[in-house]
Amino acid sequence: QVQLVESGGDLVQPGGSLRLACAISGITMDDYAIGWLRQIPGKEREGVSVISSRHGSPYYADSVKVRFTIFRDKAKNTVSLEMSHLKPEDTAVYYCAVTSRGWGPWIQTVHAYDYWGQGTQVTVSS
Repeated sequence: QVQLVESGGDLVQPGGSLRLACAISGITMDDYAIGWLRQIPGKEREGVSVISSRHGSPYYADSVKVRFTIFRDKAKNTVSLEMSHLKPEDTAVYYCAVTSRGWGPWIQTVHAYDYWGQGTQVTVSS
């Protein structure tokens, strides 16, 4: 059974940095993608950044390009999201999720993801 556990959410001031981590267990397929998605209050859940299990070219939403970096530690079975230059509009619940469909245009689509973590709250405020 696939399990995803997020950690690292916190209250941070605008311009600050934060690192989220997702501990992954139970994955048996070879080709999958791991994404960070977020739910901003009053808005639909959206994809933030996604990385493939097979290649290293990640996807970033335009709103986070340059500011966020996704990386994977295969030895520790974790995927982390390094966030910098945080803005109040980054305030959201951040979810780690896995799609068993592998890499393709669907990675930006919330409904493509089969497995979800419980989410971690990130609040950017002074």
